[in-house]
Amino acid sequence: MITKLSHTSFFVTDQDKAYDFYVNKLGFKVNTDVTMDNGFRWLTVNPPDQPDLEIILFPSEKNGFDEDVNKALKLLLEKGAMGAGAMYTPDCRATYEELKTKGVVFKSEPKEQFYGIEAIITDGCGNWFSMTQPKENGEQG
Repeated sequence: MITKLSHTSFFVTDQDKAYDFYVNKLGFKVNTDVTMDNGFRWLTVNPPDQPDLEIILFPSEKNGFDEDVNKALKLLLEKGAMGAGAMYTPDCRATYEELKTKGVVFKSEPKEQFYGIEAIITDGCGNWFSMTQPKENGEQG
């Protein structure tokens, strides 16, 4: 039986830009940042309260795929077609203001939804996330 997810990956167009966003702006922790013998940079981060979940910031180029796949990945990322998921915050509006001062780009301001308060952020590499403050009662809809 599988009991939990240990690693997942986000494709990024620029690992340095992604590092700045996830670590310096969102406050994620770096687990691994190693350049391997073949030149591939293995870069993983995690949210501070989830040390057992590593997110691989996987380059959209120089990743072992052929040129056609790399071009398609980069195009999909640049078009914003590869949204990466949802992140929770206890106070969406306060987090929105804090992240705006750090230069985080938002696709939408916080607004009431049936499941809580949500704003949409982007990592600058094409990924976008729902930043959500769940309803008080914890219901997600």
